[in-house]
Amino acid sequence: MLQFEDSAEQRPNAATLGLQSVTDTLPNTQAAALAALAPKSPAAEQMRRVNVADKRIINGRTDVNQLVPFKYKWAWDKYLSACANHWMPQEIQMARDIALWKDPNGLTEDERRIIKRNLGFFVTADSLAANNIVLGTYRHITAPECRQYLLRQAFEEAIHTHAYQYIVESLGLDEGEIFNAYHEVPSIRAKDEFLIPFIDTLTNPQFKTGTPETDQKLLKSLIVFACIMEGLFFYVGFAQILAMGRQNKMTGAAEQYQYILRDESMHCNFGIDLINTIKMENPHLWTAEFRKEIQALMEQAVGLEYRYAEDTMPRGVLGLNAPMFKEYLRYIANRRCQQIGLDTLFEGATNPFPWMSEMIDLKKERNFFETRVIEYQTGGALSWD
Repeated sequence: MLQFEDSAEQRPNAATLGLQSVTDTLPNTQAAALAALAPKSPAAEQMRRVNVADKRIINGRTDVNQLVPFKYKWAWDKYLSACANHWMPQEIQMARDIALWKDPNGLTEDERRIIKRNLGFFVTADSLAANNIVLGTYRHITAPECRQYLLRQAFEEAIHTHAYQYIVESLGLDEGEIFNAYHEVPSIRAKDEFLIPFIDTLTNPQFKTGTPETDQKLLKSLIVFACIMEGLFFYVGFAQILAMGRQNKMTGAAEQYQYILRDESMHCNFGIDLINTIKMENPHLWTAEFRKEIQALMEQAVGLEYRYAEDTMPRGVLGLNAPMFKEYLRYIANRRCQQIGLDTLFEGATNPFPWMSEMIDLKKERNFFETRVIEYQTGGALSWD
């Protein structure tokens, strides 16, 4: 939807709309309305040009359709990087995974449980993420550079959902079981029920920003989405499947998870930049009470994700166990808090999986599992930033 200033100078003109020639035949009220859309003087037209200083992440008063001049070049750079990192699930071979899954002795029951639980969470999580972007976040962000990245991000969420469906189909899993896990598996349902109220806030057609109260609701939802959903709730599953790939098991699925992790890391970083810029432009929102509320949500999220870790691996498997994930989740929560300017919650927490950082930061011409040469059709050199 076009967003213009309230003055007549900011509205589209009648010539643009093909209406100028009909004003004489209309009733006075309609003619007057269309006259307001008539072409303006050069001075008035000049006023319609975007002043970069007037751009805002939220509650902006400039035309959201005018991408340049850039104010938030970091958003545009992330958009270009995401495009250069394009991939599609069907590019990855699943033959080895299929053979291993069909082999009665190929995987333990605990390993099979991890795979099915992971797919059960992720197949709907990325759909929730896409809905949140398309039906919520995009409407309330008024910086066109950021909107451009959000469009790319929404497409990547579709690719991720496609990837999980591709794995489910390749392995011949019970689609009803996997796709209904978010209703039927308590540890998955608890995470989704935590997220949905914040998604509902943004996707409610009646919700509008513009007051301190509604702007704080938007900021809170953005923090939950970027720092908790994409920045915390995905990481137990990522670590489990990538650990499996490191042991040369389910390498096709692990390769797809590797690319998804790279995408989600960029989503998280974009969200953090978005949050910090909103804070900078609207410092009155970042109250002590608001910060305490965010810290409480982060603590609650760590508990929910740890419950999921216990459910997915009731016994030690792949050299991993649930207590290791308690430390890992505390480490990640501290990192997310620091990234948005909050005090750390868990003093002394360390990273028991340093190889996960290697997965994100890797810069090489072949993927981590050495299953195929990566040749992206757009982007020359592969970027893992």
